[in-house]
Amino acid sequence: MDQIYYAHEHVTIDLSGVKNTLDCRLDEFEKTVEEFRALHDRGVRTIIDQTARGMGRNIPYAQAVGEASGVRIFHATGFYKAPFLPEECYTRSERELADLMIADLTVGMEGTSIRANHIGEIGTGSGSIKPEEQKVFAAACLAHHETGAAICTHCTLGALGLEQIAIFRQFNVPLERVVLSHIDLSGDYDYMLALLDQGVNIAFDTVGKENYMPDFNRAKWLANLCRAGYVNQILLSMDITRRSQYRQNGGLGYAYLVDGFLPMAVEAGCKTEWIDWMLRQNPARIYGE
Repeated sequence: MDQIYYAHEHVTIDLSGVKNTLDCRLDEFEKTVEEFRALHDRGVRTIIDQTARGMGRNIPYAQAVGEASGVRIFHATGFYKAPFLPEECYTRSERELADLMIADLTVGMEGTSIRANHIGEIGTGSGSIKPEEQKVFAAACLAHHETGAAICTHCTLGALGLEQIAIFRQFNVPLERVVLSHIDLSGDYDYMLALLDQGVNIAFDTVGKENYMPDFNRAKWLANLCRAGYVNQILLSMDITRRSQYRQNGGLGYAYLVDGFLPMAVEAGCKTEWIDWMLRQNPARIYGE
């Protein structure tokens, strides 16, 4: 299979301040290039980077990784979730935040001429949606309507997907242009069906994070969801956010999705054509070719 997309990754990220560990800062250039070259060897041609404003986004660095590895990088604009939101999310209006996203999408990011491809990952935390997160979602909806950009969200442990959908419906955002991330972490197959029945896309994008969820479960749910007719609404990725997850640092590495998880998914009943939809056709449709 060629032209594979990884739908939710972070070429750079820095959550080390809030999490109080340097493990949560990805800035090891040579190791990242080596990981991405291994992906290129396996047919991966595009990384959908979901690093929003305030998360350690570094456009020149990410572009350099892409050029050195041969993997194309699609960049995001937006704001993450509390407590990782920058000060502007508290002090600026929905309209002002939307204008920042629109400028990233239409003019360029961080003083460059490189434009964002999509809005993401905008997120919600645990329990309920906080006012500042609601503001970011509203701003993202405004930016979507003025640019047509797809929106990728963060669902903490896969939760609050229905509440996020309610916001998008309030702002008349077409759900086929929205991806809800980390839904595999919910561990709730009926909930997955409820989301998909709304017409939204979902991502099984924490593949390999077995401390949260066994990959066997992910593979089983994928096969069942595809068998039930939802194959054109599902995307795959690993969401590597820690140095310790790199293969060179003792982790599984990015290539595990192709080398380790896909054979498991096939064994669970996923057909080759279904995998093609999830790794190629769906992300190409949503994020644009």
